Amino acid sequence: MHQEGSQTTITMVVVMITSFITPFMVNAVNLVIPAIGIEFGASQSMLNWIVSSFLISTAAFLLPFGRLADQHGRKKIFLLGMMLLAVSSLGCALAPTLPALLGFRALQGIASAMVLSTSMAILASIIPPQSRGKALGFNSAATYFGLTCGPVLGGFISNAFTWRSVFYFNMLIAVVVAFLTVWKLKGEWKGEPSKIDSGGIVFCILAQVLLLFGLNNIMTGLLNRSSFAVGVLLLVTFFIYEKRHKNPLLHVEIIIKNKPFAYASLAALVNYSATFAITYLLSLFLQAALQLDAAVSGLILLICPVLMVLLSPVVGHVSDRMSPRIIASTGMAITTVSLFIFIFLTINSPIIYVILNVGLAGVGFALFITPNTSAILGSVDKTQYGIASSILGNMRLIGQSISIAIVSIITSIYIQDLQISSPGYVENLLVSIRTAFIVFSILGVMGVWFTARKRKQVDGSSV
Repeated sequence: MHQEGSQTTITMVVVMITSFITPFMVNAVNLVIPAIGIEFGASQSMLNWIVSSFLISTAAFLLPFGRLADQHGRKKIFLLGMMLLAVSSLGCALAPTLPALLGFRALQGIASAMVLSTSMAILASIIPPQSRGKALGFNSAATYFGLTCGPVLGGFISNAFTWRSVFYFNMLIAVVVAFLTVWKLKGEWKGEPSKIDSGGIVFCILAQVLLLFGLNNIMTGLLNRSSFAVGVLLLVTFFIYEKRHKNPLLHVEIIIKNKPFAYASLAALVNYSATFAITYLLSLFLQAALQLDAAVSGLILLICPVLMVLLSPVVGHVSDRMSPRIIASTGMAITTVSLFIFIFLTINSPIIYVILNVGLAGVGFALFITPNTSAILGSVDKTQYGIASSILGNMRLIGQSISIAIVSIITSIYIQDLQISSPGYVENLLVSIRTAFIVFSILGVMGVWFTARKRKQVDGSSV
């Protein structure tokens, strides 16, 4: 019994460190993007790709690796992902050109897909259902701690050394986690054995890559619009193919027939579509418009993840005792109010205006994410945790990609190929920010609707 408890604790520690590393990397990179743009003389559209290349590759490979992990072992895929994450982070740190950096960022995304598709499934495999919300709350706290450290450490590391040091730091964490996995994490976890759906994997990857690539550049030419159209066609083909396949990569019935799972997944998609670009836009606003350095900008953005760290364990505990739908819909509504307030952001807005509204968004995030995750994992069988957590991660990453794509479309209209140091950049950036938050506010209202809808579970009870 003691050994089992010790193994559970070790697994929790490993998964929590893993939950720290990806959000840390995302937020730290957001803070150093202006520095990268100055060093490489990159346009706004190229800077957007520093984020998009990572998100698109992660989203495209998440479901395939989730299915492979269920069959061949979640620990095995997890460890390989950590090793690849260390190597690709080193590549980003040493990248001599912007195209090289984008290539290694794509590799980082593939590695993150391997890690994200397995870490939550490993955690859910060892935690009993009655304690799942509490465990997810602590895990969410680790995620938000990564979000907290991202702006602060990213800003200070960049100021003290260079933006490349952020990737060296990320490599170090990946090496430590890989070592702990080999040394301390015992056992293996698998789902139901079945034949690999090779066709589904190919359709899944190609559909998402082409669709999200085209969406990010949809205003720039026929090739990109064609990519988006082919991606949509392949996505439809993928769902038809999967519905008829004997051993599909994605059980379409999970989405179509399982209403709690479907609505919670859609709520996650809309939430991240509406909110992910907040840090990215505010990082540009604080550094390019207000001329603050990366360290100070990181401190200003700190309030949001700090509130998420403090509130998540409490929210997770409460979600074990009352309807996750009520908590999550309240959180989505608060977030939507925050998005609406950001529409009125100007170069003359006091810093306290930004800090308070970022804090409001942090409260909304904390109230939404843990209950929504608990609802998703609680709506499927234990053997489907791998694919369920992969679908949740896929919704999150597609949402994040859509959020950046919205920014890319808007900046391609107003900023075009202006560089950060170009005359007129700040004025066009402010118009872009205002337009983006109008779109995000509309998405937020849609998110409240999806989250608040009462839906029937399999046993007939309402959630």
